[in-house]
Amino acid sequence: MTLDRRSALTGGIGFLSAASIAPAAAAAPAPSGPAPGWYDVRHFGATGDGHTLDTPAVNRAIERAAASGGGTIYFPPGTYACHSIRLKSRITLHLDGAATLLAAPAPTNGRGGYDLAEPQDPAIEPFQDFGHNHWRNSLIWGEGLHDIAITGSGLIWGKGLGRGDGKDAYLSDPNGPGTGNKAIALKNCRNVLLRDLKMLACGWFAILATGVDNLTIDNLLIDTTRDGMDIDCCRNVRITNCTVNSPYDDGICPKSSYALGEPRATENLTISNCFVTGNYEIGSLIDGSWRKMPPSFAPTVHGRIKFGTESNGGFRNITVTNCVFDDSQGLALETVDGAVFEDVTISNIAMRGSFSSPLFLRLGRRMRGPAGRPIGSMRRILIDNVTSSGAGWLPSIIAGLPGHPIEDVKISNVFVEQRGGAPEAMAHRVPPLAELAYPEPNMFGDLPATGFFIRDARNVEMSHVEVAVAAADPRPAFRLESVEDADFFRLRVPTGAPAFSLDRVRGFRHFGSHRIEDSRFDDLVSKTL
Repeated sequence: MTLDRRSALTGGIGFLSAASIAPAAAAAPAPSGPAPGWYDVRHFGATGDGHTLDTPAVNRAIERAAASGGGTIYFPPGTYACHSIRLKSRITLHLDGAATLLAAPAPTNGRGGYDLAEPQDPAIEPFQDFGHNHWRNSLIWGEGLHDIAITGSGLIWGKGLGRGDGKDAYLSDPNGPGTGNKAIALKNCRNVLLRDLKMLACGWFAILATGVDNLTIDNLLIDTTRDGMDIDCCRNVRITNCTVNSPYDDGICPKSSYALGEPRATENLTISNCFVTGNYEIGSLIDGSWRKMPPSFAPTVHGRIKFGTESNGGFRNITVTNCVFDDSQGLALETVDGAVFEDVTISNIAMRGSFSSPLFLRLGRRMRGPAGRPIGSMRRILIDNVTSSGAGWLPSIIAGLPGHPIEDVKISNVFVEQRGGAPEAMAHRVPPLAELAYPEPNMFGDLPATGFFIRDARNVEMSHVEVAVAAADPRPAFRLESVEDADFFRLRVPTGAPAFSLDRVRGFRHFGSHRIEDSRFDDLVSKTL
């Protein structure tokens, strides 16, 4: 399948034939005959021809199964053009391996189409983007449900879904009546399983889960126009074995917004055995060609794992492990709206080609939410066994606020290779605080370090860390500003430049490294080592 870059960028992906996108081999079919608990959508009037609108038949099948206490809605081989599919409790949607669930185009006259976005309390609306607090204008949606699943190795193709940002050539109003901008949207649900699906070009969000508890997402291949999955205000979540290509936005994005009308933490979350990238043409992962974006696309590469930006409720008890990043913006931990971010372990991460900071930890004070909230906190972050190669000029960043340091960060067994080659002036740059800025690694501009820039932090420990550069660079490997209690042990740094640049650092100790003298400063110091 060929998707040109221009049409992918605008969200105007042309209609392809069903045969060109449907998987070649079917998954395990539904039991033959009228098996108890299985509801074939064709028996309810679905055609699967890719043109006839099959939404009424699918929703009839769901209603019949729900009235019988639940069941599995089976999509046999075919292409099912649909608008909003309304889930109910105890329902499984199962896509045969040769089945495609196709998001039909929105009507041009604004009549019919996807379900209308639900009314929103105006007191809540300003605190997050439109897409984060509307669920019904989606291909598949459910609210207040339990024991639901979407499974099977078929394809969900969000061809008729908008990006939500006005870059859709065929939508005069990307959020207007009858339009949809999400493939799967769930609100206040529990006991949810998403497994084995392929998802292509799924609008603003391939998956938006808000207030969903006991959520399992396993073995998904998501190849999409904006965010792959947003896990917002959710508890007890497992994301495993997923592949996400999201060139124009973030890949796996836990959030904790104010969309539910109250701050609710995202907690007890594990992300493991996943691959994220932002530099392949949309559709090329689905068809297996893995075509890279042209070099000119590099400044806009996304495709990372990012916690935030919405962070009203905070993040607690988080693990990210055994994940691979390829041509992405790396890993970001952000709390900027007055919430706690704590008890995080990150381990066994391989990164290649980070277009910004490989690791970005930010405590800020954007404070988008109800007035009166105190500035948040970030503490107890453990990072171990990370390798990053081919990264750009920006180093990894740990940046709190004056009087509100990031605390208790332990980093060990890490190798970071940066591009290097920065001009001499960059080594002397004093970055702005940018306290109110939208949190992105480039928010401070160029930074005076090759490996780690650490500012407004307390109790930072690094051991067995190597910083390398592909080209000679005058900047120090580590730049510390307004840091208290910093412990460094067994480091390797580039030759020809300082190891450390310290500014207002108290309680500093370094020992056990080659070519760097052991040193200890208990009082406030500003010096270069």
